[in-house]
Amino acid sequence: MNHKFFLGFIPIFTLFVSCKDEVLPKPQAQLRLEYPEAKLGILETNQFTFQYNQMARVKDQTAESLTLDYPNMKGTIFINYKKVDDNLEKLLVDAQKFSYEHVVKADAIDTKVFQNEEDRVYGQFFSVSGDAASQAQFYATDSTDHFVTGSLYFYAKPNYDSIYPAAVYLQNDILTIMETLKWK
Repeated sequence: MNHKFFLGFIPIFTLFVSCKDEVLPKPQAQLRLEYPEAKLGILETNQFTFQYNQMARVKDQTAESLTLDYPNMKGTIFINYKKVDDNLEKLLVDAQKFSYEHVVKADAIDTKVFQNEEDRVYGQFFSVSGDAASQAQFYATDSTDHFVTGSLYFYAKPNYDSIYPAAVYLQNDILTIMETLKWK
């Protein structure tokens, strides 16, 4: 008899427990990160000059490379210089190949062609979205003497949703570098 009472109690208990208001998931919160407007300074090397965001610290500057470190964003833009010596085609292929090595983890890679006829600066900018190791790369050349490449990396596991605001901010800094690049 006790089993009949217990078996009759289960459906009634289930009915009372299941009659609650429907639970709706809460919308995802978005972290709002805002960065100050860039204050530009001029950086000179032996081969070129450009304007850069003074929030960045110039580090490890040599004749062939330099880094722009953004400690507050845990990001760095690496810039490398090579002299063009009948090797322009190889330099172009290597720069483009390097950018597309991130396609495995990237959701998309957007390419922008850059041309500044007045200062003889030609190049491409690659914006990478997704959990790739680098969120942007670029190259610029005068096609006769100078070739510059650059890439953006963060000191964190690539989680695109988390680094998106910083990635966009630093991609704009890269575009400023390309737009203000002048050869010596």
